[in-house]
Amino acid sequence: MSKRKARNSDRSFSRKTGPRLVYSTDPEPEPERRPPELPRNPAAPFAVQGTQPVRVRLERKGRKGKTVSIITGVKSPEVGKRGLLKHLKGKLGCGGAVKGAEIEIQGDQRERLVALLNELGYRARQG
Repeated sequence: MSKRKARNSDRSFSRKTGPRLVYSTDPEPEPERRPPELPRNPAAPFAVQGTQPVRVRLERKGRKGKTVSIITGVKSPEVGKRGLLKHLKGKLGCGGAVKGAEIEIQGDQRERLVALLNELGYRARQG
């Protein structure tokens, strides 16, 4: 019973109102909460792993004649591949998907992909 009274006597937090109001004249203001800083480098979420070259090739088989650029050799976890895919799709203005160990980009984007991947620090080449 004493625990309940002690908790209720502290009026700094209420379930209905949330955290207590803090005024500029408060002698002990709460520190300002900032969201964690996100990396500014777009390559940070999909950091380069390994020294193997990344290959960019073109494929049409099994796609009803549609052309797809395929990136192989990226040694990042699934989350890193999805981050890389999102970055590349935004830069190229096209669609794409992660399928297994490969990243697929719609259309013949080989030259642009090699240039973008080299900017990010990958050793990319066509092949």
